[in-house]
Amino acid sequence: MAKTLNIFNKISSLRERYYKASTGKEALIKLIAENEVAEQVYNSNAIENSTLTLEETEKILLQIDLDRFITEREIFEAKNLARVVSYIDKKAKEQELTLEVILSLHQLLLANIRDDVAGRFRKDGEYVRVGNHIAPDPKAVLDRLGKMLAEYNASSHENIIKRIALLHLTFEYIHPFVDGNGRIGRVINNYLLIREGFVPINIKFIDKNKYYEAFKEFDEKNATNVMEEMVGRALTNSYHKRLAYLEGKTIITLVEYAKNNKLSHSNLINKANRQTIEAFLEKSVWKIAK
Repeated sequence: MAKTLNIFNKISSLRERYYKASTGKEALIKLIAENEVAEQVYNSNAIENSTLTLEETEKILLQIDLDRFITEREIFEAKNLARVVSYIDKKAKEQELTLEVILSLHQLLLANIRDDVAGRFRKDGEYVRVGNHIAPDPKAVLDRLGKMLAEYNASSHENIIKRIALLHLTFEYIHPFVDGNGRIGRVINNYLLIREGFVPINIKFIDKNKYYEAFKEFDEKNATNVMEEMVGRALTNSYHKRLAYLEGKTIITLVEYAKNNKLSHSNLINKANRQTIEAFLEKSVWKIAK
């Protein structure tokens, strides 16, 4: 698809800039990654109907008391996912993604939440449904996952957007676990991106409807166009953010930028959403380098 190829070419250019700008700035890169954990956790959990806000997620991770009652499950969901997000930043550089790695990530994710199903795939009689989609028979899970990884590894000649989009949709179609499939699927995206020398992405809660539209397109048409668009924009956004910091630019909100340059804020938001300007969404606020 020409559109995906154009986005990939843009990302390749941003990636080259990123490598140049990141030289000698390992401490800053680590700080950006650490600062992103709470936002990654909030968005991924919110997609799965967690009631936690970003601020509440940050407080839980900082061990600050909250102003309202939160279930023990939601607290563990935040802490466990934060642990997984931080863990893969190093693990992905050391080991290729295997079924064993996926199981270990799932064990970390569901510890103290669903210990009965943590770290194992669905077994006989454990069927799951996602919307109108009934996931494949548990007996088929291992073979399907093995084929998914084999096809991903065999497609190294394809651009990373298409590869990640297809793998993510395939993983969620298989739905190999009783619980935690969405969170682990999004973690796997970043595991592979980091392993292949790209930056991680953050699929936002505000894009939930589009995200589910991508699954519907895959289920009904076996197409990956919507997910490719989401992955491409998320990856572009991630590079824009990191470059703004690594290139030492002054970062301001898009509201300020519009005011300073006497531009239409709504028009800039449209461009930011399409990622045709170097804006990035950070903690639900659009920002840009001056």
